[in-house]
Amino acid sequence: MVDALSFSLDGQTTLVTGASRGIGEAIARAFAHRGAKVVLVSRKQDALDAVAVSINEAAGEERAIAIACHTGKPEAVAALFDAVRSRLGRLDVLVNNAAANPYFGPAIAIDDKAFDFTVEVNVKGYFRMSQQAARLMIEQGAGSIINVASVAGISPGEGMVVYSMTKAAVISMTQGLAKELGPRGVRVNAIAPGLVETKFASALIDNPQIHQTWIDATPLRRHGQPNEIAGAAVYLASEASSFTTGAVLVCDGGATV
Repeated sequence: MVDALSFSLDGQTTLVTGASRGIGEAIARAFAHRGAKVVLVSRKQDALDAVAVSINEAAGEERAIAIACHTGKPEAVAALFDAVRSRLGRLDVLVNNAAANPYFGPAIAIDDKAFDFTVEVNVKGYFRMSQQAARLMIEQGAGSIINVASVAGISPGEGMVVYSMTKAAVISMTQGLAKELGPRGVRVNAIAPGLVETKFASALIDNPQIHQTWIDATPLRRHGQPNEIAGAAVYLASEASSFTTGAVLVCDGGATV
């Protein structure tokens, strides 16, 4: 019987992209703290290795393994899942978190290179990762896919039109996959963070005028921290969310209220 009050991840094999820093790192640490084995994924092996060492030292055992992968490249994603199958044999939870936003400014000025890169990572990357994970999870008869979207996918941000478009696509993807995969035992949900203090969001936080505009529009009157998003991921990964699929869990301090 499902324990819908359990937030434990003991014995679960999980994979988190963009895990070398920010929200991805916070989620990976939270998963490992609750007993999961975590595959850490990002483009830079050395940065991943440092996080893996830290997690394993804190746990007193191997809870994290690091595999570099550019999720925007299909051949790299295929190789990653070959490694997961051969080394771990299963995957219980996928967190799609790695994202790109190389351009901040007027939509009419973005060039094709920046546009294509944003779509490649934020949409195609999430979709490819979800395809591969779903195949494994269907074989197992269970699994949880968690897509880190953004409140920009709900209310587009000025200067972030293309990024916002991709995050709206992630939300639609989440809901569509939830319908398709639910009958096969796989849950698919999304988290929509607001402004969170990460290197990724530094263009917004480090600009006093932009930052103050965000804060003034946020009922909690502050931006978030990465570990404040990690709790939502633990919920969606655990049996506590066993009857939750197709949901978009907004974590934004009330900014979209």
